[in-house]
Amino acid sequence: MGAYSLSLSVSLLVFAFLGAGVWIFAGVLLVSVSSLLILLDFPIDRIAVLAKTAMFRSSTGWELSALPLFIWMGEIVFRTDVAERLFRGLSPLANRVPGRLLHTNVSGCTLFGAVCGSSAATAATVGKITTKALAQRGYDVDLTIGSLAAAGSLGLLIPPSIVMIVYGVIAEVSIAKLFIAGFVPGFIIAGVFSCFIAVRCWLKPSLSPAEEISLGVGEAARAMLGLWPVLLLIIVVMGSIYTGIATPTEAAAVGVGATFAIATLTRQLSWGLAQESALAAVRSSCMILSIMISASLLSTTLAYLHIPNDLAHVVQQSGLGPYQLIIAIGVLYLVLGCFLDGVSITVMTMPVVLPLITAAGFDPLWFGVFLVIMVELGQITPPVGFNLFVLQGLTGQPLSRVAKASAPFGILMLACLAVLTIWPGIVMWLPNLLQP
Repeated sequence: MGAYSLSLSVSLLVFAFLGAGVWIFAGVLLVSVSSLLILLDFPIDRIAVLAKTAMFRSSTGWELSALPLFIWMGEIVFRTDVAERLFRGLSPLANRVPGRLLHTNVSGCTLFGAVCGSSAATAATVGKITTKALAQRGYDVDLTIGSLAAAGSLGLLIPPSIVMIVYGVIAEVSIAKLFIAGFVPGFIIAGVFSCFIAVRCWLKPSLSPAEEISLGVGEAARAMLGLWPVLLLIIVVMGSIYTGIATPTEAAAVGVGATFAIATLTRQLSWGLAQESALAAVRSSCMILSIMISASLLSTTLAYLHIPNDLAHVVQQSGLGPYQLIIAIGVLYLVLGCFLDGVSITVMTMPVVLPLITAAGFDPLWFGVFLVIMVELGQITPPVGFNLFVLQGLTGQPLSRVAKASAPFGILMLACLAVLTIWPGIVMWLPNLLQP
């Protein structure tokens, strides 16, 4: 069987199992075992040995210990009033800009994303505060929903990022460099979102209230003091990584300690908070790691089928240019993003996609940022865009309206991705500067 035929057979098996409602990790395991049995005629005892080896190798990496720690940090923050303090602190800074408090959606999600690696958690936490506050003040509902859904996805790009950790482990790329690489694109996309909001509200002033209550200098200063928990966490976690004091894994442990300290200083720490956040972190971590473990066996299966190497050879022989290839991969991720979450997309596609992009001359570090942005688009793409469901639950609006409100921001994200593809130096500049 050729590379295309094998790829099609495996793909059909994947979609058959997932379409039947099988859990992702179980579906991937079944696909791997079925492929080894049917396509390669492997005996059961040999498959068991392969599974044991692949699963042990994928689950014992030291870098993976950062995953549950960063997730736990985000869960603690999620259960405190950090988002409310963030909204109050950012409000005075946005008062004189066209669009006013709508910018707190973007800036709030950007800053909150720097202490929480989850897109849905970022959108939900910030959205709990801003959707009600903006609705009460008369801001346009669609612009509120769209900006929040899209900016919430920046939690995947602004480090620490769960998807970046997963990609870094699979692609064997420095997680610290990936974190650094995410900063500039993340802030560029956030800036583009804010510019879009400002232009829309300048052209159509009715989208935001004509007058906004202005705080005095003293009141504004006191409100901005509420930013200290987020800023402290960013400085402690990111600063320890970029100064070389700690590895990303060690910084995750430092971040958890700093989060507990903040909860204590703000008098919000309780046994219930610690227990609930720990259990939630365990559930999320087990889900992610189970998918990674099952995907490791799929990766081994694909290697035995020679699919990655054969596809890379086919692409090289087809004369497909690098930009044509990256467009094709982008379309693939757009389709997958309609149905799967970011971790699943990453672990399921890397065995095939990574050899293709390296053969085409793309830097794996740059591609990590490309992948994360594509995953972000999946967060606001129906029918299974997680941020869309979060905003639907927060606002009570139909899913179709939430998706329509998010569409302009998705187009802006694609435009930014095109710029980063044409000028990859934008992504590579900071990592090369800080960690040559």
